[in-house]
Amino acid sequence: MRANNYLKKLTILLLTVVLGIGMMFSGCGSSGGSSGGSGKSVKVFYTAPPDDDFKLLLKQALQENAAAEGVTFDIGEGCASVNEQVAQIRQAVSSGYNAIICLPVDRSTALQLEVAAGNLPIIYVNGAPDEEFLEKDKYMVVSSYEQDAGTYQAEYVWNALGKPSSINVVMLRGPLTHNAAIARSVAVYRYFKENGVTVNITFDDSASWDEGIAKDMMAIVEKTKQPFDAVFCNNDSMAVGAADYLASHGYDLDKIPVVGVDATVGGCQSMVDGKMQFSVFQSATGQGLMAIKCVKALVTKGTAEGLDGLTDDGIYIWVPFEKVDRSNAKNYM
Repeated sequence: MRANNYLKKLTILLLTVVLGIGMMFSGCGSSGGSSGGSGKSVKVFYTAPPDDDFKLLLKQALQENAAAEGVTFDIGEGCASVNEQVAQIRQAVSSGYNAIICLPVDRSTALQLEVAAGNLPIIYVNGAPDEEFLEKDKYMVVSSYEQDAGTYQAEYVWNALGKPSSINVVMLRGPLTHNAAIARSVAVYRYFKENGVTVNITFDDSASWDEGIAKDMMAIVEKTKQPFDAVFCNNDSMAVGAADYLASHGYDLDKIPVVGVDATVGGCQSMVDGKMQFSVFQSATGQGLMAIKCVKALVTKGTAEGLDGLTDDGIYIWVPFEKVDRSNAKNYM
């Protein structure tokens, strides 16, 4: 009798677990808005650090495109730490979402995020973890190819200066370990090397994306009394700060190009005012659109094949950068 009772209890327990799992997967598949002809709904959770100007634009683009595509789209509070982001992803899994869009707090923690997501796909937007943590049709990146930003900067400056055989460079970087800061800076130096240009580094250091720190750095550059022909900045905030400092200290900014990345309103206004010369527009709208298209394709079809910008290895969707200078800056304001 005891053996029979034990077997009955074990059978009930196993059935309960199986039913529970079945209900969980049923919830993932049926929650959210209509996703079109496949009949499978798409319910997406978005997790990201606190907003800045670009992140806010990206979030708005995700919301707008999700609505247009019939995708249920919910947003977590801005995460100040990796632990908060992991907790949000775990909660999304338990709440029946069937995909995650993630702007990682720290790109080096991709494995933690993927473990937290379980079987759910993650689309990393505007931030690419190392390739070893990416997988076709499961862990993908929608962003802009950072090397292009640095290449476009170097190309502009070299042409603006009349294609000299050597150039004296000031480089203001974002945080030294940030993948975008590294890629943009390396691309500048690579471009000159490939074109046979000798680069003399007058100054190269981090200004942490910050306008005020960039001004302080330019004050240091001025005190060295070393020549410089151009100022390369990994973003527009630093470029605005550098250009403002140079303009207020009598430098001719028609002869010394100051270039940035992002084509923010402030950066474009600097170009209109005759200070900065060039920037590279990173499209929050384009990244938001392609992230939603990608996540919808993965949930409804199981593959992102056929989407614009998808690389041959199937793990990146690149949204092109756009060149911005004084002639077209008003179009981006």
